[in-house]
Amino acid sequence: MSTIKSPNLPTCQPVHPIETDNIDILREKIVDLEKAQRMAEFFSLLGDANRLRILSILAQEELCVCDLAVLLNMSESAVSHQLRTLRSLRLVSYEKRGRKVYYCLEDHHVLDLYTSVAEHLDETIKAD
Repeated sequence: MSTIKSPNLPTCQPVHPIETDNIDILREKIVDLEKAQRMAEFFSLLGDANRLRILSILAQEELCVCDLAVLLNMSESAVSHQLRTLRSLRLVSYEKRGRKVYYCLEDHHVLDLYTSVAEHLDETIKAD
């Protein structure tokens, strides 16, 4: 690991020079700005309690809008609105059966993310 001691380089503290080797390695691993923006948009869309509740149900079983509405104590219109958002992210898919439309979880990466966050929150509650 090399360090450069020069008055022209920024430092964390007056006595701590920047470690250029480590900085260069880390710089290569930074997510690019476009991907970071897409990730931020994705997380903001998941930042809705009703959408997370819908995902938690669809992780168990595929259901139609009317069943989801009853389970969540929401209007069918409100559930449909949330499902449209989840569909736009390709997190859920649907299949028409007769006059009903059934939704299911499309992306199991999201289920893994959901499970990890839920477990993390359960652990923090136990720690308190």
